[in-house]
Amino acid sequence: MLNQPSPLQLIQDELLIQHKIRLFVKRDDLIHPQVSGNKWRKLKYNLAAAREQQQKRLLTFGGAYSNHIAATAAAGKMFGFETIGVIRGELVKPLNPTLHLAQQQGMKLVFVGRKEYREEKAEIAARLQNELGKCYVIPEGGSNALAVKGCAEIVAEVREQLDDDLPDYFCVSSGTGGTAAGLVVGLARMSALKVFPALKGDFLKDEINSLIWQSVGKKYDNWQLVTDYHFGGYTKWNQELIDFINDFYEKFKLQIDPIYTGKLFYGVWNEIEKGNFKDGSTIVVIHTGGLQGIFGFNQRFGDLLNNRHLRK
Repeated sequence: MLNQPSPLQLIQDELLIQHKIRLFVKRDDLIHPQVSGNKWRKLKYNLAAAREQQQKRLLTFGGAYSNHIAATAAAGKMFGFETIGVIRGELVKPLNPTLHLAQQQGMKLVFVGRKEYREEKAEIAARLQNELGKCYVIPEGGSNALAVKGCAEIVAEVREQLDDDLPDYFCVSSGTGGTAAGLVVGLARMSALKVFPALKGDFLKDEINSLIWQSVGKKYDNWQLVTDYHFGGYTKWNQELIDFINDFYEKFKLQIDPIYTGKLFYGVWNEIEKGNFKDGSTIVVIHTGGLQGIFGFNQRFGDLLNNRHLRK
């Protein structure tokens, strides 16, 4: 049902040969068709905690195209939890593919104005629990100390897959910081981590440090934000990014998305070209999934991305 450990795929490319770089993709997108990528790793121990607390409902937060919302709905159905999704913004009908999928999985959708959503998540959760009954609350994006614990396991998996070795670099995209924090904790300074935010600004540095501290009470300095590849901010894109994503699929038969992993791989390739990875090094890039969002993206912008091989 859930494919762990996820495969490690070697990528061959002229640019990599030129710089004598071995590059692997950690295919967390193959863990599960709906609870894919880092979303399963973040939910894994949260679901166990909810079960231990004898909770019957999961309550969480996200935007209208949130990978986390879709994954939580699917995981809830799979493991027997009711699910409630607090959605940023007003209800728009018909529902987009992400929210339609979540609703199909049994999730109750609660739409909240953007201002209220930004300022009052704790109050929203308390009100809904008064109305609907007690819930196990998972933060937006699923990022908390239990998520960090789940994502830290990526490092041990990669080490075993590389015959007890570790790459010189891990690379990962980031939205709320949980996966990056987990990788930092799992690495414990053994390799360097480059984090490619999907959002504009460097505020994620504090978020990631806070999650690391909550998890292990330590600070680490073997990681950095690479902030040049957000394409203007969260959900922002241009034709150059779209062309890169489509070319990447044609070249490697590996689908990436325009919100997270497309920007990640675009950034990694550019950083290699610039010489910001040591020649002769080994790199592992984490594919965090999120491919369900391609259907909504194409619906909004006109079938820009090749997705014929993907399943809804």
